[in-house]
Amino acid sequence: MSEKTLEQLFSEGTALMNSGDLAAAEACLTTALAIHPYSGEVIANLAFLKERQGDVVLAERYYRQALHLLPTTLQIYLNMGVMLVKLHRFDEAKELYERALQVDPNSPWVWSNYGVLYACMKRDTEAEQCYRKALELDPGYQKARFNLSYILLRQGRFEEGWYCLESREWQDLFSSYFHFPRWQGEALLGKSIVICFEGGFGDMIQFSRYASVLKHRGASRVSLICHPPLVTLFHTMADIDDVYSYDVDVDKSGWNYWVPMTSLPYRCGTRRESIPASIPYLYADPDKVTSCSSLFEKKSLRVGLVWQGNPLFENNEHRSIADIEMLHPLLSLDDIAFVSLQKGAGEGQLSQGLGQSLIPANQVMHDFSDTAALIAHLDLVISVDTAVAHLAGALGKTVWVLLPNYRADWRWMTEREDSPWYPGVMRLFRQQAEEDWTDVARRVAHDLKIWKAVKALQ
Repeated sequence: MSEKTLEQLFSEGTALMNSGDLAAAEACLTTALAIHPYSGEVIANLAFLKERQGDVVLAERYYRQALHLLPTTLQIYLNMGVMLVKLHRFDEAKELYERALQVDPNSPWVWSNYGVLYACMKRDTEAEQCYRKALELDPGYQKARFNLSYILLRQGRFEEGWYCLESREWQDLFSSYFHFPRWQGEALLGKSIVICFEGGFGDMIQFSRYASVLKHRGASRVSLICHPPLVTLFHTMADIDDVYSYDVDVDKSGWNYWVPMTSLPYRCGTRRESIPASIPYLYADPDKVTSCSSLFEKKSLRVGLVWQGNPLFENNEHRSIADIEMLHPLLSLDDIAFVSLQKGAGEGQLSQGLGQSLIPANQVMHDFSDTAALIAHLDLVISVDTAVAHLAGALGKTVWVLLPNYRADWRWMTEREDSPWYPGVMRLFRQQAEEDWTDVARRVAHDLKIWKAVKALQ
């Protein structure tokens, strides 16, 4: 079989892998490897493919073979380093990146990945140095600038942090749709502006507050495009004139400006001391509040609970509590009605073990306005880092947020037990050690008993 055939198999396998057809890609690359057992390029692609399939043992074996054959190919170091970081094998990843820098000490890609490693290790000073080195080598390297934003924002260094966040790759999706310009901070007096959806439900709920900021700047009309389950909820905001679901056709020329949701803090010049935090800014529908009142028992305290987030979120395995049994110290407290606000992942646990002790409300939660109505009946919401935590805060409900030790989101900042985004209503409970939710549950249970006693005296 000719070398050209090998090249064709390699090219076809790579294309199939990029398209997501991993089984067909593996067949092509395996055949190519049989033709040329010492092709470092084929082995490197097989390593990446096996990693995507979840076989990290074989992926590592292939990566090491590929590096032996192609010791100066940086992409192999980068791919394997990312895998090692995901596996929390930080020392090995560090050694690998140091080897890569010996190959090319001026690679901005290696320096940026090295920064991600340090960020995951909570070594922010070294992470920042790596990102800035990458940007020194390539000032146009947007991924490094975006990575730097995470460090800056979680430290509360908002001025540069928001600027760096503008380097995110997905923010300009509407530029080819609308026939009017993107807002860059121009005067808004008498102008109309449409805020475009970005990120997940929680991002939309957190940053929807900026509709009021735009109105106060003189905008004559502020519209919002959002995820379908948020439409009814956002209609409760006084400063939003129109709400559109992203699955309907929106006028391409009906405003003066458009802006991505997450660009608003940057364009509005938000600093720690100027976070727009007038709480509440979202409201429950009174009719829905009345219609769900029969769900609740007459106990002294009603507490909503969410223990898992969207599995598609990149850090979901760390922010979510895999098994509700880990919350035993909390759920074993007497005379408290725990209400499940859990949707999607985790709902199946309501029919077994401790899950059976919760009041299930999933059947009446069809969108976030339904969830808001349920929250109106509660004294407290306890949630992992999900949209429900943001919703409770935006409604002005007392909410306790359970945060992971590993890669907690930048918006919760560092070391804080409160959030300037939801002042007076939100408390943060952080893991002291990775994966240890039981300790968090003990601390929450202890504080809940005290909180309950104080409320009884009021």
